[in-house]
Amino acid sequence: GMLGAFISLLFSKPIAKMACGAKTIDGTEGEAERWLVATVEELARRANVKTPEVAIYHGAANAFATGAFKNHALVAVSTEIMEQMTREELRAVLGHEMSHVANGDMVTMTLVQGVLNAFVIFFSRALARILSTNGKKNSRGLYVMLVWAFDIVLGLLASLLVFAYSRRREYAADRGSAQLLGSPFAMIAALQRLGNLQPGVLPDSLKAMGVTSRRTSLFSTHPSLEDRIAALQNFHA
Repeated sequence: GMLGAFISLLFSKPIAKMACGAKTIDGTEGEAERWLVATVEELARRANVKTPEVAIYHGAANAFATGAFKNHALVAVSTEIMEQMTREELRAVLGHEMSHVANGDMVTMTLVQGVLNAFVIFFSRALARILSTNGKKNSRGLYVMLVWAFDIVLGLLASLLVFAYSRRREYAADRGSAQLLGSPFAMIAALQRLGNLQPGVLPDSLKAMGVTSRRTSLFSTHPSLEDRIAALQNFHA
């Protein structure tokens, strides 16, 4: 369970680029790209991390950060979020993603997922072994069925814990953006803007590090925009 999670993390940057077609930029492509790279460089200095790779992908409004190490990360934004947001709002979104990077959220989420994967694998088989044993005889067929059932049930419970932890990290990244920019108002404006846009859907492996998600529930990686805005307003107070 741990190994699978860390293999995914180690290859997260190339996988992310392939999954959404993100193209790395260096600022020579045009004025908008130059501003984007310069802004990420500035925020990286403020966050005391190395400047991550910067990429753009075609799609609806969203952004994400990924990478196995906070000093070798990737920050990507969609074409639509660049077109629809003011530069100050987009700067706040980049601050949000840089906070994920600086906080090491990609590694932390992988550790949480890996530990829970390991627990699910262990306990589903341990419980199945106990319940499929009748005296000294083991029922192989019953054991396999119980492993399958416990994998589903325990996996579902583990997912709820992962999603709950992810939502907490989103609040922290919002606060981090406010601290990097010196005010929560730009992040509040960015969240309000996102509420009026059709959110971009990221691949499952990237959803937790995006700036927003489509739905809010127990299975959501992000809190509602309203709750995040309220938290930022309280943070300012």
